[in-house]
Amino acid sequence: MKTTYNFDRDPHRKNVDFTRYYWFHSGFSVEELKKIEKMTEKLPFVDATINGKELNPEKRKSKIKWCPQNDEWRWVYEKLHNLIVEANSEMWKFDLTHMTERIQYTEYYEEGGHYGWHMDIGKNDNAGRKISVTVQLSDPEEYEGGDLEMNIGNILEIPRKQGATIIFPSFYLHRVTPITKGTRKSFVLWVGGEPYR
Repeated sequence: MKTTYNFDRDPHRKNVDFTRYYWFHSGFSVEELKKIEKMTEKLPFVDATINGKELNPEKRKSKIKWCPQNDEWRWVYEKLHNLIVEANSEMWKFDLTHMTERIQYTEYYEEGGHYGWHMDIGKNDNAGRKISVTVQLSDPEEYEGGDLEMNIGNILEIPRKQGATIIFPSFYLHRVTPITKGTRKSFVLWVGGEPYR
């Protein structure tokens, strides 16, 4: 005897497209970026790791700073929150419940600064990530190489513009290609929710 299972279709999934990212041409103004640069100057650098543990310059070579969730940084977190809500409402309609991780400020230096192909979602603390955000802090004329690329069956090269904010599902494979000249500066942040089910 063959059994047929019927599942109610979720009306909220209409017009959802998991094969596209969302971006804001000018998520942050030049004036806001100058303010952010001053705020990050006093934060300490640490070597970037893989999953918070492994130092592996063959996979990832950069320096990072962690931006606190405090009154000074509140406006940055609130602005990112609003951009994320707009993108998620327009594109994926994920069930988002928290933004507990700190913003990661990253600098990729010449002589091969890069981050190889990876996903932001994973195990343990990374399991709840659903949306990733990257903010381009550098003027693209200040460096060469360092392209943000995504692999969703084909390679997408993401626009290079100072202040641009790129928002995408955390399960996208993505990378930053090696820097050949100058320094690329960016923010990244992750927003999460309950496990996919």
